[in-house]
Amino acid sequence: MNETGDPSLPSTAPAYWEQRYQDNPRPWTGRPNAILARWVEPLTPGSALDLGCSEGNSAVWLAGQGWQVTGVDISATALKRAAQHAEGAGVSARTHFEQHDLEVSFPAGQFDLVYALYLQSPVAFPRDAVLRRAAAAVRPGGLLLVIEHASAPSWVKEPNIQYPTAQEALGTLGLNLDGWDLAYLGSPERAVTEMSSPDGQGGTIKDNIIALRRRGP
Repeated sequence: MNETGDPSLPSTAPAYWEQRYQDNPRPWTGRPNAILARWVEPLTPGSALDLGCSEGNSAVWLAGQGWQVTGVDISATALKRAAQHAEGAGVSARTHFEQHDLEVSFPAGQFDLVYALYLQSPVAFPRDAVLRRAAAAVRPGGLLLVIEHASAPSWVKEPNIQYPTAQEALGTLGLNLDGWDLAYLGSPERAVTEMSSPDGQGGTIKDNIIALRRRGP
């Protein structure tokens, strides 16, 4: 059974995410993840790898800033929509989308920026192993950026999920940090913008942010 406890939902990651995108297309905003945007702003455009790119909001925006972006997702439906959005934004030449079950396969090459935005799953998923492969895909001088949920929204009074701290999340990766500079590690609180409470009120939520820069040769 999947971790949601709902026996009607698929128990494998490919089937679960494909059904989710087919049943619930995400609103196209053309806007990137705000945390990603803040980190990217001072960087010189280069090559980027988006792990779990969904329908392409961040990847397409990044390409619009001059980056060459490889977007990866497990869902063919999500990738089809991402490619359509890239074409509509006029950045098809700077985007490339690949279908991967990251437990099984991983995109080739090294990149100046590798990022994973909420690469968490309600079905079994080897997050730590995947993020270690993500770290290996960062070329010297490049940045690994991991953003993940660190809490439930503040209006949820009895969350069923225990979230790791940023330090715990970093520790589970098992990276040899001798080759990295820790640019940021923390769990800042922000306003919830992607959803509202059942009574329509706003709230706050925390994100774990791990930013590591690979030391050069």
